[in-house]
Amino acid sequence: MANYDASSTNKSKKINQIYSDLDLDFGRNTVTNDVNKIEDVVAVKRALRNLVQTNYYERPFQPELGCGIRGLLFEPLTPLTAIQLERKVEEVISNYEPRVRLNQIIARPDFDRNSYEIAIYFYVIGVAEPQVVTTFLERLR
Repeated sequence: MANYDASSTNKSKKINQIYSDLDLDFGRNTVTNDVNKIEDVVAVKRALRNLVQTNYYERPFQPELGCGIRGLLFEPLTPLTAIQLERKVEEVISNYEPRVRLNQIIARPDFDRNSYEIAIYFYVIGVAEPQVVTTFLERLR
């Protein structure tokens, strides 16, 4: 009987856990005809981006889950608004994503496009390499 170590079958240099989520692009696995799944760091990055872009009362049976940054996008582009965005993103990640350890969140206003670029620097628990997720936030009318 073969003895397999979890770190030898994993795609990243992790200790013993595999993080996996469904692929929200709903691509089809050609072998199993099931929805593809994403694993490890890619799954955590996508979960972070989804948390940041989720508004309150958007998820059924979880009305308190959300970031609430859409209301700040209609405020003037100032450094104070950027700081408020950073705090809201930090709050939602620290409350709802136990797989990460935050390092830094930077919100840069883009005055020409009337938007913000948010960069989230973090470590995935069990992975030694630092990771970054960048997303653009702009208001839609």
